[in-house]
Amino acid sequence: MDGVFLMLFKKSIVITGGSGRFGTLLRNAKFKLQKKSYFPTRKQLNILNINSIYKYLKKKKPKYVIHLAGLSRPMSEHETNLEKSINLNIIGTANIVICCSKLKIKLIYFSTSYVYDNKKKASKEDDPVLPKNNYTWSKLGGESAVQMYDNSLILRVSMTERPFVHKEAFKNVITNFMYHDKVIQILPKLLNYKGILNIGGKAQSVYNFAKKESPKVKGSLAKKNQIPFNSMMNVSKLKKIIN
Repeated sequence: MDGVFLMLFKKSIVITGGSGRFGTLLRNAKFKLQKKSYFPTRKQLNILNINSIYKYLKKKKPKYVIHLAGLSRPMSEHETNLEKSINLNIIGTANIVICCSKLKIKLIYFSTSYVYDNKKKASKEDDPVLPKNNYTWSKLGGESAVQMYDNSLILRVSMTERPFVHKEAFKNVITNFMYHDKVIQILPKLLNYKGILNIGGKAQSVYNFAKKESPKVKGSLAKKNQIPFNSMMNVSKLKKIIN
């Protein structure tokens, strides 16, 4: 895997949202060994200021932009602060797309598995989408802008921190959780892919996923509209790429 990182990241890459949970892990992984990997601060690259984005990307001349910046947790924030949700996840992403298209930079956008309209089956990349809350609508709004740019990749990701951060895990929620560090391991193999790609592990309950490495975690039941009960994805495309 080290060789894959060294081969791919000899080319310059910019990662937005580098101070977030996943971005911080990227900083501490093999990405930090690359002199041409950049993690701009909000002051250096403000996704709500298109001139700021354009100026920074034109100066650094990256081959890729991995767009992580935005609003995720708490999900309730997307319900109570609509303006913030729209600005950071939709308008901010659209600004990134505009600048990448002008400068001909490959864009990789991190979306979520929750955008799917699951019907008790594992959703494929071309299956219907139907967000269930404002967070997932905001991520799909970002996807809409990215889809308009041919030189892009949308990753519909189901991932979480290691170790599992909660004391309880849902028994009635089925998903494809994969730990952040595992996503980082496969990321170099995905950068030259285009379109939409499901990213995750085995479909199972959150409880079954969590208890394998956190045996003391307790089972609980999610309430209706708290989180999608079924966000299973078909990850066959991913398996073909990484195997």
